[in-house]
Amino acid sequence: MNKDLTLVIMAAGMGSRFGGLKQIEPFGPNKEFLIDYSIYDAIQTGFKKVVFIIKEENFDIFKATIGSRIKDFINIEYVFQKNDVIDDKYKIKYRNKPLGTAFAILCAKNYVKGNFLVINSDDFYGRDAFRVAAEFLRNIDEKSTNYALVVYNAKNTLTENGIVKRGVTIIKDNYLQTIIESSVEQVGNKIVATPLNGQEAFSLTDESIVSVNMFAFTPTIFNFLEDNLIEFLEKNKDNYEECEYLMPDVLDILIKQKKSSIKILPTIAKWYGVTYKEDSAFVKNTLKKLISEKKYPSNLWEKK
Repeated sequence: MNKDLTLVIMAAGMGSRFGGLKQIEPFGPNKEFLIDYSIYDAIQTGFKKVVFIIKEENFDIFKATIGSRIKDFINIEYVFQKNDVIDDKYKIKYRNKPLGTAFAILCAKNYVKGNFLVINSDDFYGRDAFRVAAEFLRNIDEKSTNYALVVYNAKNTLTENGIVKRGVTIIKDNYLQTIIESSVEQVGNKIVATPLNGQEAFSLTDESIVSVNMFAFTPTIFNFLEDNLIEFLEKNKDNYEECEYLMPDVLDILIKQKKSSIKILPTIAKWYGVTYKEDSAFVKNTLKKLISEKKYPSNLWEKK
């Protein structure tokens, strides 16, 4: 049984709210990106390979920056998230934006051989989050159809600068019952979640549990993603420009159809993210503090 773990990083987002290609915005003292810290934490917890899911036009800049820094520390693969691999009859290839997180993960099918963890490129998840995910992945068979989700308290995943997307969870006995992909924001003293599926908005508490796209999978997820993609495209054949094939929606289907159980993995790690340009200063100051506390070296990739 292969227990070499792979980290899959979704980095094909346009970064429109941030105002640029936020995946390669320098945040550390030696121009490290947030991706650097995720990869560093993954290596410390036993991951052996990283797969970047990117836009093809960003390949050169990714390889010349983050790729050149980490190539001596971990195996690297690059995957292009391209809509034109979908059958022409669905006309998806003509839309300008990526199809969504579930499709991004599916694009990595031929590059992932064992159990793997999926994360966003522009989030700081914290070392303990990678630890709990790695522990789960090492102890589950690669043929299992049961997966896991690393979760955080809602209050620790917000920004005062606008709306963020979160998967709002309902949990029973440490397993996911349902997940609702929502736009979430602080409105006065309330946290308001507006489901992307058109359902009525509702309030969250500070301790409400949410997902920030940190998924632990076995390779069996790829077959379901392929099969379900056809159903998704048929359902959205009149909405090709705006529809999104989202991983939280896929997890919800898996649970409702009793094809999978999704274990909840709480973490003591603190999450930090950069959705808007105004978030940058806070995250940079946070990283400075963690470095001063010796949680990270000042130069992540300096050879000893």
